Formats: sequence, C-alpha cells, structure tokens
Amino acid sequence: MKSFFTKNVIIGLVIIVALGLLFWGIEYLKGANLFKPTNFYKAYFEQVDGLNVSSPVTINGFKVGQVSEISYDYDNNRILVEMSMDKNLKIPVGTTVSLASGLLGSAELELNLSQNSTYLNVGDEIKGTVQSGLMDAVSSNVMPQVKVMLPKLDSILTNVNALTADPALRTSVARLDGITAELAASSQQLTQLMRQINASVPGVMTNVDGVTSKLNTSAGDLNSITAQLKAMPLDSTINSINATVANLEQLSKKINSTDSSLGMLLNDRQLYNNANNAVLSLDSLLQDVKANPKRYVTIKVF
Repeated sequence: MKSFFTKNVIIGLVIIVALGLLFWGIEYLKGANLFKPTNFYKAYFEQVDGLNVSSPVTINGFKVGQVSEISYDYDNNRILVEMSMDKNLKIPVGTTVSLASGLLGSAELELNLSQNSTYLNVGDEIKGTVQSGLMDAVSSNVMPQVKVMLPKLDSILTNVNALTADPALRTSVARLDGITAELAASSQQLTQLMRQINASVPGVMTNVDGVTSKLNTSAGDLNSITAQLKAMPLDSTINSINATVANLEQLSKKINSTDSSLGMLLNDRQLYNNANNAVLSLDSLLQDVKANPKRYVTIKVF
C-alpha cells in the first residue's frame, strides 16, 4: 500500500506540474508573463475590429502592456476591454486609449498620456477612442476618386481597343519592322566600317609618328638657328648701322646746305646755268671744229 500511494502521489505531482507548464506556455504564447507583476485597467469601445486578446498596448510605438480580456457589456451595449499594464507605469488622469487599425486588419491600443499630475488607480477606466486606420482613409478618400475614374477608364479602354483594331496600326507595325531591319543592316555596315578604320589606324599612327619626328627635327633646327642668331653680334651691327645712318643724315644736311661747296654746287642756280652755257658753247665749238678744222688746225708740210 505504501508503495502504491507513493506512486500515485508522484503521478499527481507530475500532472500538476505539466498542467502548470501548459498554462504558463499558453499565456506566454499570448504575450503574458506570469512572473511579471502587472496592473489592470479597462476601457469601453463601440467597436473593436481587428482587436484580439494579447494585442499590444503601446506608448509612442513602445509596448507597455497588452489586452488581457475582451467582453461585451450587455447593459450598456458596448464592448469592455481589459488591459494589463506594466506595474511601473503610472497613468495620469485624463489619459485616453485609441484603437488603431493596421494595414493587414490587425489592431492595437495606443495610450495618449495627459499632463495631469494625479494618476488613475488600478482598475479605473480609461476613455477609449477609435482612430481612423489606413483602410478607413482609403475607403473615405481613395474609393470615391476610384469610382469617378472608372467611367473614364472604361472610355480609355474602349479607345485602346478601337486603336488596336485599326488596320493602320498593323501597317505601322509592319513599317516599324522594316525600319528595324534596315537599322540592323546599317548597324552591321557601321560595324564593318569601324573594323576597317581600326585596321587602318596603325598605318595612320605610323604616319603621325613620322610627321612628329620631322617636326621634332625641324624644332631642333629652329633651336640651332635661334642659338646662332643669339650668338651673332646684333648689338654692334645695329650700332654700326645707326652710325652710318647718322653720317648719311649729316651728309644729306651738308648737301642741302648752301654753306658748303658741294651744297653751293648743287643748289646754286646761276652756277648751274653758267655750267650749262659753258657746255653749250663747248658743244658749238666742237661742231665748228668738225666743220672747219682748217680754221683751228694748221698743217705744215716740209
């Protein structure tokens, strides 16, 4: 008997521990931590679309609690939502909790803390409000515009169908095919031309190198000529030329001046006339000598 009783006790303890672990596991999967102390608050809503037990309660996106229970208040025809909050969280009087719907239909509660210095007691009611979610905004703003656009879209589709059924479009497509084929042929010709150019580039580069070498040689010759010009006594030559020019200027002044003999000879009109008359008289004398030589020359014969 004693052995049988001990065995039953062990089995019972194992079952109790297993049930405890199962309960703790279920609550843990719901998001509840049985070993963490929490405070409970409640809120009332007209609708709780997408809100479930273990849905998060957040402040500015940070989770501070979760929904622990959702029930219906038949006396006031509204929905009671109980929330378990972090025990360290103090909720001021005047705080509201908003039901916000997500994009995929899920919902969460968001606390909007007030600036009051007094705080709610555990179990007090927090005023609940419902925010318009993204889908509500789509329904209220986008859907009416979509309804307005549907007739226009239908008209556009009708015009598109008429355009695609037009034989002219098929003709244009056929022409485009021809143009595409011509472009492909032109591309091939251009490729061949580029190949020929690439093949002739080495010869051109050789010619360019030859021209460059000749230019370098010419540049060397120019440098040597420049060096020779620099070595020439250009300064002394220019000074000699300047001195010669100065002498010529002085000579020109003397020639044009009436103070010198050469100047008087060149510039005296009377002297010119006398010389001219002398030449004329000499010419007349020579002509007379040629005509009458006996008058001037006497020939004696012994």
